[in-house]
Amino acid sequence: MNKLLFLFAVGVCFALGQTLECYQCSLGLWNLCITTKTTCNSGEHCFSGLGKAAGFVDIKTKGCLAVEKCNMTENQNFGVNTTLYKLTKTCCNTNLCNGAPRLPGGAGLSLAAAVVSALITARVLV
Repeated sequence: MNKLLFLFAVGVCFALGQTLECYQCSLGLWNLCITTKTTCNSGEHCFSGLGKAAGFVDIKTKGCLAVEKCNMTENQNFGVNTTLYKLTKTCCNTNLCNGAPRLPGGAGLSLAAAVVSALITARVLV
């Protein structure tokens, strides 16, 4: 009886270990997509969606998506015959594989902060 209980516990742990952690962003415009982390349900993969709205505005989404809906382009229609935007959702299946965006100019901002700190420190020490 103990072996059966042990096998059940191992099976539950294995099943729980199969869910993915992904970045989620409901709607981002251009390079801005504020993300949070989310845990997918069984049968879902992480995805990144890229598309264009009104023909010129870049849009992005991220999150979890059912495997059968992966790697497809969908049209979001407004009214009967007007396409509001097209979005291609590309999936991946490892934790946090749909990448969080970096802040624009983040490397330059870090460098500028380091230079200012060094100048202030040099001024105080001299």
